[in-house]
Amino acid sequence: MDQKQIRRVKTITEFHRLRGLPAPGHPLISVVDYSDVKYTPDIGEVNWVLDFYHISIKRGVNIQLKYGQQQYDFDEGIMFFISPNQVFRVEATASSPVKKSGWMLLVHPDLLWGTSLAKNMKQYGFFDYSVNEALFLSEKEETTINGIIEHIRQEYHSSIDKFSQTILVSHIETLLNYSERFYERQFITRKITHHKILTRLEKLLNDYFNNDDLLSKGLPTVQFVANELHVSSNYLSRLLRILTGLNTQQFIHNKLIEKAKEKLSTASLSVSEIAYVLGFEHPQSFTKFFKNKTNLSPLEFRSSFNSN
Repeated sequence: MDQKQIRRVKTITEFHRLRGLPAPGHPLISVVDYSDVKYTPDIGEVNWVLDFYHISIKRGVNIQLKYGQQQYDFDEGIMFFISPNQVFRVEATASSPVKKSGWMLLVHPDLLWGTSLAKNMKQYGFFDYSVNEALFLSEKEETTINGIIEHIRQEYHSSIDKFSQTILVSHIETLLNYSERFYERQFITRKITHHKILTRLEKLLNDYFNNDDLLSKGLPTVQFVANELHVSSNYLSRLLRILTGLNTQQFIHNKLIEKAKEKLSTASLSVSEIAYVLGFEHPQSFTKFFKNKTNLSPLEFRSSFNSN
């Protein structure tokens, strides 16, 4: 994302006004039809930040969204998620006008205040996934999502009473849970893309652990690995759990144990020297780590390997 001026939109009412829409039916939640949205020619001249959640499906919209590491066109059933305070840019495209369709759901965090969902929003990692991959819906999945959106629209247009917040939040949680299910399906069905990430991760860690400067660099962190692969840490851990059964931290540790076993079985280095080579400042830390992962001390492993 470049260093353009940032324009912050603080309320859903302000968002409606900027996009040429009538005032929202509820100040904290709104479902907007894309066919009603007006984009001004200067929309791409600034980067945007919203103070509320933005979930949407767009079709036939002549814009591109630049968000995180990716650029998205909206010519198929893409669903994506933006959290408050995340920077993005919208750019008009030169393609010929087509019929716009789809919707956006805007939810202010104040609507969730005091509910369990407010505490659990961070468990939905796909709000970070958009830095790498949007959600591609099948026709059946999109129909399911659209049905939930219609329930939300109907509820906030009804008379507000003491049940309104509970019902609205329940519908939002249902929407997020279905999205979670569909993302799980996507992890499985789009294996080629995901195995490419796994291959890049393997190479990254092999190169890292083969470096002679590990002691000064230290062991690779989850955030370092995610940044190098241009994905969010949540996305990477979720992907690895599906493909390998391990989260990112466990995957890194397994790779480190592999390297330690290789050196213990083939090199003439002492355990202390191997510890330093692998980035451990203190040999005792390496011994404790190795035994915790293998149930053997480094010396026990070397002895058992040599006796076979």
